[in-house]
Parts: sequence; structure tokens; C-alpha cells
Amino acid sequence: MEMADRIPEHVTIIMDGNGRWAKQRGEERLFGHSEGKESVRACVEYAVEKGIKYLSLFAFSEENWNRPRAEVEGLMHLMLKAIMDETPLFHKNGIRFRVIGDFGKLSRELRNRIEECMSITEMYERLNLVIFLSYSGKWDIVQAVNRFMKENPGKEIDSCGLEKYMATAGIPDPDLLIRTSGEERLSNYMLWQTAYTEFYFTDVLWPDFRKTEFQRALDAFAKRERRFGRV
Repeated sequence: MEMADRIPEHVTIIMDGNGRWAKQRGEERLFGHSEGKESVRACVEYAVEKGIKYLSLFAFSEENWNRPRAEVEGLMHLMLKAIMDETPLFHKNGIRFRVIGDFGKLSRELRNRIEECMSITEMYERLNLVIFLSYSGKWDIVQAVNRFMKENPGKEIDSCGLEKYMATAGIPDPDLLIRTSGEERLSNYMLWQTAYTEFYFTDVLWPDFRKTEFQRALDAFAKRERRFGRV
């Protein structure tokens, strides 16, 4: 297979740098989060164009609940508005919308809107857009272990059996993880699922990450040799 044809099945992105982007412009952090929506739209459109089957985005971590209340409320409002605004795009491009995380911490209004959008787009297959909201990798592993033990009392846990109980069950592990803003860590994101994921880090802040930067990440991925522990 030619390098140019090596398109990852699943790309995941840790969208980082909104606050710093806003600060550089003398604006409040929420302004950066709002501008970051344009990068989300651009990356979704490019994923469709490139034939990527799964695009997942780390939108809000479990730890992010500790941020100032005004910022958290603003982020939840942006999420609600984004779902309402982008639903026509999902229908137009055949995008299945999915959200993974601890729904118990979300408002009833946001949960209802998420569940409605997931329901009305579940028949689409061109692109699976997966949003990780109120999510942490440790939470995912713990809840999977608890569910496994509850449903399989006395049975020894193995990796294949446990994967069926992960919040990401049925979704292929990421082939490529992109993190923006120069940070080089997972930040408690998909700790189980990224065991053999290729990492790509860029100094570009998320609101400036568009199709050109996305293609650079894809080009870097195409040059990697993935052996999965084999010679």
C-alpha cells in the first residue's frame, strides 16, 4: 500500500490550547472554546473527505469539572448549542453522532439533546463522530471492571472479556492520536484503548488546527511502521 493511501480507520484528537489562544488575544477562555468549534467542523468535514471511519474528540474530561463554574457552564452551553447547530451537517454527510462519558454529571437538557441526536443519526455509516464528554480513562476501566464482576461473579477477568464492558465497546481502538498545543501526555484519556496507538503532537493551538494541520498528522502517520509487538 502506498503511503498516501494509508488512511487510519480511527483518528482521535485531544483538543488543547483554547484558553491560551484566547489569552494571546486578550479574551476570556470561553472565547477560545467558542472559536475551537470551527476547528471541530473543519476536521469533521476533512475526515469525511479522506474516508476516515471514526473521528473521536476529547471534549471535556472528568477532571475538567474542577474548573471555574462559569467556564464549565459556558462549555456545557457551547456543547448544547453545537449539537443543535451541527445536526443538519450530520444528516447531510451521513455522520453518526455518539457521546461517551459519565452522563450522570450532565444536565437533563444536555442529556436529552445528546440522546436525541444519537438516536436520529444511528443509521448513518459514512463517519462515526464520537465525543468524549465527562470522560476519563481510569473511570472507564473501573466501570468496566465493576460491570464485569457484577455480571460474571467468580469468573476471572481477561482483557478480551473486559473490553466488552468498556464505554468504547464496538469502536475500534484509535490508530492515530493527535494532541494540539505542544503538550505531550494522555491526560487520563483512553488509557486502555491507546496501547498501540500512534501519537502525533503539534504546537498548534486547537482553534488554529484546520485541514492543513490535519493532513500533516495523516502524512506523519503514513510514514510510521506499525508492528504491534511483532518483528
